[in-house]
Amino acid sequence: MSDFSDMAREIIESNRYMVLGTADETGVPWVTPVWYAQVDYREFIWVSSPDRRHSRNVTARPEVSIVIFDSQVPVGSARAVYMSAMAEEVSGDELERSVAFFDAATKAEGLTRRWTLDDMRPPAPYRLYRATVSQHWVLDPDSSPDDRAEVRL
Repeated sequence: MSDFSDMAREIIESNRYMVLGTADETGVPWVTPVWYAQVDYREFIWVSSPDRRHSRNVTARPEVSIVIFDSQVPVGSARAVYMSAMAEEVSGDELERSVAFFDAATKAEGLTRRWTLDDMRPPAPYRLYRATVSQHWVLDPDSSPDDRAEVRL
């Protein structure tokens, strides 16, 4: 197996949205794009309303899938990172650290919206979510168009 770790890191670092795949309690799938901040390519953090379908799905069934890719590349040159993860609403002692990290990431992107603990606690309309990745794969550019190679990050 080739080591595609550098390619996976570059894809994660150069994109801003991930597609989050969730399922409800009966297994009905749902996908949605979310803007993310990431920690060491294994922890992906995003903000969402707890009332949104993907947030309700994470509560009901924390197993998620994620894909990050550039949708603007020409056909035949796609590069993507696929991930399996467990997702949850961030709470307790970890919330303060994670909110500060997410706020710093938004600032680094040049966004003017600031995020605080008060933005993530009831009665505020948002919560902070995290997906912790257990496996990563990339499309193998030297193989058939749909072959994936597992990578260790």
